[in-house]
Amino acid sequence: MRLALVSDQHGNDVAFAAAVADIERVGVDRVVCLGDVAQGGAQPAATLDRLRALGAETVLGNADAFLLEVPIDSPEPTTEQMLEVREWTLSTLRGDHLEQLRSFAPTIDLELDGHPIRCFHGSPRSYDDVLIPEREGASLEPFLAEPAIELLAGGHTHKQWARRIGDALFLNPGSVGLAYDHHQPEDDFKVSAHAEYALVFADELGLSVEFRRVPYSLDALREAVRASGRPHSEQYLAQWRA
Repeated sequence: MRLALVSDQHGNDVAFAAAVADIERVGVDRVVCLGDVAQGGAQPAATLDRLRALGAETVLGNADAFLLEVPIDSPEPTTEQMLEVREWTLSTLRGDHLEQLRSFAPTIDLELDGHPIRCFHGSPRSYDDVLIPEREGASLEPFLAEPAIELLAGGHTHKQWARRIGDALFLNPGSVGLAYDHHQPEDDFKVSAHAEYALVFADELGLSVEFRRVPYSLDALREAVRASGRPHSEQYLAQWRA
């Protein structure tokens, strides 16, 4: 059996369309989204519509929660620009989109061919938890699972990676809508026009993981952003490496 894990579209439906086309070409039995679907990009409504059409169960991410309510205790600073983009995003969404956001679950437990999997955004404890393997002092505690869980799947950090944590395999499928190289120079930091996601394969031998990176058209993204009315659109587009 095959499970596709997508995460962190951030309102980039050009990228999401490329990822979904690849998922449909490969063929999977189930799709789960690990959150941060609509906020940030220029196509929030289209991204939510594509997610609904895909029939994917979805985890609540911190950016999804930010659309529903501005937090008072977020570990990330809330800027005026973020608030402007949030207000614009909400102005493009219908009532059913907001209900869709409210339906996202804190965690999702499932079985793939008898193998138990736990899905979340930051960690099973909080969508704000950050785990990057090379970060000094990174704690594994939030990610530890009871022995029954074989796979822990989380997003949030926009980084494709996998490692053993206790008896479970942890994986992050990367970001569909804002993928970037975590090892590029800080003074030349750019987003890549690739949609990242992961496939999980289950059989009698256990679970295995394949990371996917699908290119998409930067010209199509530019056209969508400039036609959208999103605030600070040129600054947003300047994040991508041509």
